[in-house]
Amino acid sequence: MDDILKERSKALLVIVDMLKDFLDPEGKLYCGDKAREIIPFVKNLIESFKKSNNDIIFICDSHRVNDKEFEKFPPHCVEGTEGALVIDELNNYVNNNIIRKNRYSAFFNTEFEEFLLKGNYDEVHVVGVCTNICVLYTVEELCNREIKTIVYKQGVQSFDENAHKYALQQMELVLGAKIK
Repeated sequence: MDDILKERSKALLVIVDMLKDFLDPEGKLYCGDKAREIIPFVKNLIESFKKSNNDIIFICDSHRVNDKEFEKFPPHCVEGTEGALVIDELNNYVNNNIIRKNRYSAFFNTEFEEFLLKGNYDEVHVVGVCTNICVLYTVEELCNREIKTIVYKQGVQSFDENAHKYALQQMELVLGAKIK
């Protein structure tokens, strides 16, 4: 019976902000060399999801030139710039499976919730940057919707190691996400 359920389960891989401005050393808001270390893991996970016919979605930061967020952070991921593109290592996996956001959560003013409802997913797997910002606030919203959420420790990173560790703890202990 468990095998039958596993065969019928439907999973979604959510890839948060794997963009040039965050992961290219020349990027406007480079997250550091440790963030680049997650790229091979994320790539392998994408391959695994593709082989098992599960869905993949890229959540991509996308700002207008005068975005209010730039009062807190330097301008980054501006629409139409090189920095707003998915990194070269993952670019081959991007088709039309992108949702653009202009705030920390993938849900705010996007079609992500509708996408989830249409997909009828049993669980959502999350990787990307920054653990303590866009990953955390997206996971918070997933968990508040009682969606089974799995976050991969090897697949997330931040420019702030202490904040990264704290966010992982919060996602697990407070929100109830599974940290793998």
